[in-house]
Amino acid sequence: MNTASWGRIARRHPSAFLLAVQLLSLVAYPLFDGLHSGRLVFGAFGASVLVLAVWVVNRSPALNWVAWSLAIPAFISALSAAIFQNPVLLVISSLLEALLYFYAAGALIAYMMSDSRVTADELFAAGATFTLLAWGFAYLFVVCQAWYPGSFTGAVEPDRARTWLELLFLSFTNLAAVGLGDILPLGSAARVLVMLEQFAGVGYIAVVVSRLIGLTILKQGKE
Repeated sequence: MNTASWGRIARRHPSAFLLAVQLLSLVAYPLFDGLHSGRLVFGAFGASVLVLAVWVVNRSPALNWVAWSLAIPAFISALSAAIFQNPVLLVISSLLEALLYFYAAGALIAYMMSDSRVTADELFAAGATFTLLAWGFAYLFVVCQAWYPGSFTGAVEPDRARTWLELLFLSFTNLAAVGLGDILPLGSAARVLVMLEQFAGVGYIAVVVSRLIGLTILKQGKE
């Protein structure tokens, strides 16, 4: 497939590229988790996701200046935290990335709810929005753990701080409401965040996903 073809796909289905990068990063994380250079690699992945998130937001009914005002400092602080291994920068970058991911998720939800027909890009957007919400809450878990040590525990080495991948795993299992996981919230702040994510996950499935399914079934019934 030539460059022009990829360009047409990107213009028609920008949400697909965001979803693909998010899923690719999930596959790549286990290869670098625990390595000294792992945080730098994660930071590079996060930076690419930030750029894609803004790119997708620019194609939905959202304010571009808000996205860029969050993305630029988040991009700089994420790379700085990865390079210098500074815990303060890690907290700042995590907060900014969480805000940007939630903003991008909100923009994609507005995009999916803006009309009464379902396009292929909206289906990709449904998956991308789920990953954005999962990443956003995972970054909030990072901040919570930094501010309140001991907020999370696990079946393996329960007294140590949880890694990024463990917190992301908690976020995915919690948002999907599958009830599967060996990472648990202990502190009050951590439990409140987990409850908020559970509420967000149920609301997303009940309102957005069910609407897309209903419109798809209705369209097929008319054909």
